[in-house]
Amino acid sequence: MVVYEGCFSVSYYLRERMNLMLCCCVGSKGKGNYEERMAFLSIHWSLIIIFSLMVLPVTQTVNTKPNIVLFMADDLGIGDIGCYGNDTIRTPNIDRLAKEGLKLTQHISAAPLCTPSRAAFMTGRYPIRSGMDITNGFRVIISTGSSAGLPPNETTFATILQQQGYSTGLIGKWHLGVNCASRNDFCHHPNNHGFNYFYGMPFTLYSGCKPNFTVETSKSPKPRITFFTQVISLGVLTLIALKYSKLLPVNGIFLASCVVFNLLLIIYWYVWFQYSHYWNCILMRNHQVTEQPMNTERTTYQILKEAHSFIERNKNVPFLLFVSFLHVHIPLITTKRFTGRSKHGIYGDNVEELDFLVGSVVDAIDTAGLKNNTLIYFTSDHGGHLEMTDGKLQLGGWNGIYKGGKFMAGWEGGIRVPGIFRWPGVISPDTVCDEPTSLMDIFPTVLHLGGGELPTDRTIDGRNLMPLLKNQTLHSEHEFLFHYCGPHLHAARWHEKESGAVWKAHFITPVFYPEGTGGCYDIRICPCGGDRVTYHEPPLLFEISKDPSESSPLQLELKPQYVQAINRIKQAIAEHQRTITPVPQQLTFMNNLWRPWLQPCCGTFPFCWCDKDINMTSADFTM
Repeated sequence: MVVYEGCFSVSYYLRERMNLMLCCCVGSKGKGNYEERMAFLSIHWSLIIIFSLMVLPVTQTVNTKPNIVLFMADDLGIGDIGCYGNDTIRTPNIDRLAKEGLKLTQHISAAPLCTPSRAAFMTGRYPIRSGMDITNGFRVIISTGSSAGLPPNETTFATILQQQGYSTGLIGKWHLGVNCASRNDFCHHPNNHGFNYFYGMPFTLYSGCKPNFTVETSKSPKPRITFFTQVISLGVLTLIALKYSKLLPVNGIFLASCVVFNLLLIIYWYVWFQYSHYWNCILMRNHQVTEQPMNTERTTYQILKEAHSFIERNKNVPFLLFVSFLHVHIPLITTKRFTGRSKHGIYGDNVEELDFLVGSVVDAIDTAGLKNNTLIYFTSDHGGHLEMTDGKLQLGGWNGIYKGGKFMAGWEGGIRVPGIFRWPGVISPDTVCDEPTSLMDIFPTVLHLGGGELPTDRTIDGRNLMPLLKNQTLHSEHEFLFHYCGPHLHAARWHEKESGAVWKAHFITPVFYPEGTGGCYDIRICPCGGDRVTYHEPPLLFEISKDPSESSPLQLELKPQYVQAINRIKQAIAEHQRTITPVPQQLTFMNNLWRPWLQPCCGTFPFCWCDKDINMTSADFTM
């Protein structure tokens, strides 16, 4: 931008000098010499045009590619934001983005929980295509020392924009793996997936990251692993009793091996559970661990400071910045400035602080003079976790009028998320779009803006949103969207463009407890299969363009078009599933096991501890 303004200032100076010379010429020769004056004017403007043509191409090269800033909240409910209907939690900065840009009302996550949703977001592909969702495992990465992660052969939007000359940065949460076979191979690390710069958590926030915060879910690995260890211990004790009571001959070497194995297993899990916050609650800058364990009291302003620094360092080149907030995942780390401010306890405080963080980064973009050349996008990775409570204290989000929440792939509350875009001069302000869109659409949209091309060696499920955002088309390119829970297809929607109706068929739904509530409050996480789901044949059908809260399933016998809608959806599912090919499953129990030799460590393992930002204080960045 500096070059552009400089060119015009020099041109302006040249023009003024020419005008002065012209005045002198006219004054000395009088008004009658018309031909000489016209010749002089011709030379005058020819020089200006030649000079502009020499300089302007440089300015066009500098300014053709827009900057792209992507904000993603963690576990934020769509009903927690003012512009989506909340009138008690204050979110003025996010609301301002919607006022200055476009708000999507039917924006859908490809999965109802962190790891698979983020994998789909990064690649533009359903997570089942990359092996990043599973039912008989934990469905998310549960350790920084596991081999699970986004496969190296998957292509992210950051990789392609990096090839197009963009400076790419990820600040905040990753949760898509670190290492494959050794502590330093970094095969799943953000730097290996297209990001020039990474600062943040390679894992995710969980209750152990915050001192004295102990809320657990029924799907926590601890109860199952404890039970598994107890069973093995009981078996070993039984063998010892049988041998020494002489009721059963037991080989001494075999028995000794069992005892040693059991002791090692106990030590292994004791170390894991006792010190898991040392292994998982860490911060990294690129490949280097900077805090182990992280100091959650200052993590928020560290992430904000890093986002500001990235913008300042890259303001003169095209950049892609992905700010992946730790807010509003439990344990809800909130600075003192925002504690006690909202009407909704610590969860509301955390949402209001998230809004402040968004506003601070947006202000940094605007202050740097990048407002008109930057696309800003805000979303959440999936819906709020309704069942996450501590007694009467609500720790999870609110999904507005939509049924269900996190971990539920069919009901809207788990997968309908905010979608806000701002780009002054390109996207009309204060616009609302009701068309079905997906988080997977960011992949092709970002590639289009950055000059990259879609990979041709794999199926891409996302669609370029720019024609829709610029009001060049009335309809989304998505005719169908499929809603998976692990490998199980729970639901699918069909956008019948001729009528404008959006039909949604549910094939599997979770069994809520207590009955009539919108969640699984007894186990806190609704499963994908087993005896806690209901299989529907015929499927439940809703016209969610008229019944977005999915409160009244349609009676199929009343209208032939209802049966026709079901049949059309089933046909589309069959066509879609023929494109699914078997791939290695990343989130199996064995892949998710903690392996000490894969554990990122600051120091000499197992003595992993460091604080390389120990001199940083809150005074380094004003919150």
